[in-house]
Amino acid sequence: MDEENCSTVTEFILLGLSDVAELRVPLSLVFLLIYEVTVLANLGMVALIQLSSHLHAPVYFFFSHLSFVDFCYSSVIVPKMLANIFTKNKAISIPAFMVQCYLFCTCVVTEVFLLAVMAYDRFVAICNPLLYMVIMSQKFCAELVSGCYLLVSVSALIHLCLALGIPFYKSNMINHFCDLPPLLSLACSDVSVNEVLLFIVATSNESMTIVIILTSYLFILITILKMRSAEGRHKTFSTCASHLIAIVIFHGRILSIYCRPPSGNVGDADKMVMVLHTVVIPMLNPLIYSLRNQGVKEAFRKALSSKTHS
Repeated sequence: MDEENCSTVTEFILLGLSDVAELRVPLSLVFLLIYEVTVLANLGMVALIQLSSHLHAPVYFFFSHLSFVDFCYSSVIVPKMLANIFTKNKAISIPAFMVQCYLFCTCVVTEVFLLAVMAYDRFVAICNPLLYMVIMSQKFCAELVSGCYLLVSVSALIHLCLALGIPFYKSNMINHFCDLPPLLSLACSDVSVNEVLLFIVATSNESMTIVIILTSYLFILITILKMRSAEGRHKTFSTCASHLIAIVIFHGRILSIYCRPPSGNVGDADKMVMVLHTVVIPMLNPLIYSLRNQGVKEAFRKALSSKTHS
């Protein structure tokens, strides 16, 4: 690497989606609307689950944490992205960039683990219904969720500490958001350890969670096929449909961005995938679950009815 092109930087410039002036207002309005729906849908779902007594089951406990992570996931990126669209100052300090990167990585991997935990929950509920409340006790559910948060926080902190050790960059222009791959692509020093560690950790997390998900749904499928009633099979499968949709969408993005050998380039295609999964997906998850879940819809109707009467 030519050292003449390398320098220390005190801030990064987030180039964002587009510099075309005519697109600023439409883009800002679209993303602002999506973000408002995301905040209302996810925080509303958390509140609904907490306030509705018949939603105090393990599956809804995990879903409330998934909604909370989706809210954080979107809030880490979208406000800064909107600010960059509205203003000409797209700079972000090194500490702010690192904190945002840490929070973003934490939210992403936490969602990966929560989706795996929810798959295990569905396995126990369908394959061992009589022991469901015994196995998925309140204490065990709390331990699972706490373990997800703790493991992910430590993992993201390791990546952050390694990133802080990068002394020089060939540019401070980031054609992306606050994430590790675009940061590593700008480094002048040898970051092969960072790239290999990121690839190994991301691949390991994906492999482990996908094995849990596939194993759980394999046993679920076997149990469904053994059912004599077609109506029972359809009803049982429908309880898993929303979770499967969320898994396919979310893991598709993880595999496309992180679980591939480091190339050193972060292109516009990666940026559009990132926009889709940081802006759109957190909004869709609560809608997918609420539209296909009778318990959530019934609790929502009761909440509306109660508010109307009051």
